[in-house]
Amino acid sequence: MRNIIKPFSTSSSPSYVQNHISWSLVQTIIGIGSLIVLAPLFFCVSTNQCIYHQKMALLHHDQVHDYNGDKQSKVTSSPPLSSILRPFNGASSDHYYYPLNLIKKNQQTGDYYDEKLKKIESELGSVRVFLKEIAAVSIHQNSSTTHEDINSGDGPDYYIPNGQIYRNPYLFHRSYQLMEKMFKIFVYEEGEPPLFHDGPCKNIYSTEGMFINTLEMDAKFRTRDPDEAHVFFLPFSVVKILTYLFHPKVRDKAVLGRTIGDYIRIISQKYPYWNRTLGADHFMLSCHDWGPRATWYVPQLYYNSIRVLCNANTSEYFNPKKDASFPEINIRTDSITGLLGGPPPSERTILAFFAGGIHGFLRRPLLKHWKEKDEDLRIYEKLPENISYEEMMHKSKYCICPSGYEVASPRIVEAIYAECVPVLISQHYILPFSDVLNWTSFSVQISVSEIPNLKRILMDIPYDRYVRMQERVKQVQRHFVMNDPPKRYDVFHMIVHSVWLRRLNAQML
Repeated sequence: MRNIIKPFSTSSSPSYVQNHISWSLVQTIIGIGSLIVLAPLFFCVSTNQCIYHQKMALLHHDQVHDYNGDKQSKVTSSPPLSSILRPFNGASSDHYYYPLNLIKKNQQTGDYYDEKLKKIESELGSVRVFLKEIAAVSIHQNSSTTHEDINSGDGPDYYIPNGQIYRNPYLFHRSYQLMEKMFKIFVYEEGEPPLFHDGPCKNIYSTEGMFINTLEMDAKFRTRDPDEAHVFFLPFSVVKILTYLFHPKVRDKAVLGRTIGDYIRIISQKYPYWNRTLGADHFMLSCHDWGPRATWYVPQLYYNSIRVLCNANTSEYFNPKKDASFPEINIRTDSITGLLGGPPPSERTILAFFAGGIHGFLRRPLLKHWKEKDEDLRIYEKLPENISYEEMMHKSKYCICPSGYEVASPRIVEAIYAECVPVLISQHYILPFSDVLNWTSFSVQISVSEIPNLKRILMDIPYDRYVRMQERVKQVQRHFVMNDPPKRYDVFHMIVHSVWLRRLNAQML
């Protein structure tokens, strides 16, 4: 059977294969100032053993190429279980379930590992059939009637999805239960902090560090036995790599490729799992704007692996059929205490609010048309010193959330925390957790061309509809909250569920 992409060679010298990741402190002198940067660097024994592509052509997602750029085959794919999460043009239930993403596995990994993979695929196959049957029934029923245990259960973490904020609440509930019961993630132990097994826990990249650090300590999903794992996590932090190895004067972006490519070379030679599926059951996660770029240098990672990204931009080749979007959350302190909640609709006297610089092309027309021109629309490029950002969000019915330099924005979660209905202005952005969340029920989405009519659009929304949306914002809040330790259905578990869905959507042949 032909491989989708050539596997990494395992014919390297034994000293390299047996070696874990070697680290050293490297002094780099840059410019006249002789700036010394100390950072742990990845060490390669010989240059021909390191994957380093200075430039990789960006190709259409329905074509898969090898390292020489030759087209080999097409992959049949679909959004992760999307057809069972929402009706498709009124079709019958037989049409809710599209073909799986069929991955041709490598035939060179041995019978033992083939049997292990077959066992895992058999388990996942049963789940796929079960969820398909659940979808065929629940899609035609009112969600409240399918939740026979909606009022049962106890404990602070007890929750059952219900209501309009979900595309199919009952199906989401059953999928989540199965994830909790059986999903296993293997985290490669190779690599040392701070580049690996660590991440930022504050600022706009905090969700990257939260997930990496939480998974390191997790006992529910993490397994120490790779043979029972459904997916394999590559624990590098794009933020940390750029913090320690990237210098703005040199602007060597390829440092990402060298570091990540070398890491995958190591784990693909030490273990059989990467080559067994050509990386299709592996995933990486990054909230940095350059998260997508980090995968360009290793074609198997780019084309086959699950990429969990804040910068979920389809115009930059984010592929929702196999990639997952997760939220950008700006954490400025050690706790979110005091950030959650806000006044009721009757006490919100401002129609809409935004404050931010001209970052990216979407904000320019917003500020051009509305900057400090209307008492109902409080639009600022720079917020006056006597006005509090948080206070303005609490006084506003709607919070304007335009994309900046990249599609993701922490303003979306800030609005949800403040219980202010988000007004989304973006292009090519796949919203976080949109596999299961019905964003149209708790947000307003407008196009760039509609910005001149922004006030009229918001004023035309009936008050009772606004109240319903605001109530749903309060309900959806739990899915965007970080908890230590994690709680059911919080942002950590929602990210894990997104990976779970994409693994279900990829069948290894």
